[in-house]
Amino acid sequence: MSESEDDIDQVVRNIPPQDAFNFVEKNHDDPDFVLLDVRTPKEFSRGHIEGALNLDFYAEDFQEQLEKKDRDKKYLLCCGSGVRGVKTVAIMQDLGFTNICNILGGITMWKAMDLPLTQE
Repeated sequence: MSESEDDIDQVVRNIPPQDAFNFVEKNHDDPDFVLLDVRTPKEFSRGHIEGALNLDFYAEDFQEQLEKKDRDKKYLLCCGSGVRGVKTVAIMQDLGFTNICNILGGITMWKAMDLPLTQE
């Protein structure tokens, strides 16, 4: 990994897909870990990271839905190319979330690195 996992737990950062994969593997059984996919439901249905929760960035109540999330949990964000993820990080920071990671390049880069996706 390019950065220690302890560092990832402490601050908001953008991480490459391989590091994100390792982070998911390490935390998938942790009840305080949330993998949040902010693509549309249609995009999500075409393939997503196993265990991801879909929250549509374009939904009218997107920020309201984020406001209901537990600020003490650690979040890994995923979108199509990384842009919505970066925007979501900014919104979450404004809402008081502190433990957020965003996958650089989103699902596009995840797929390019041949990392696993599911349609279930």
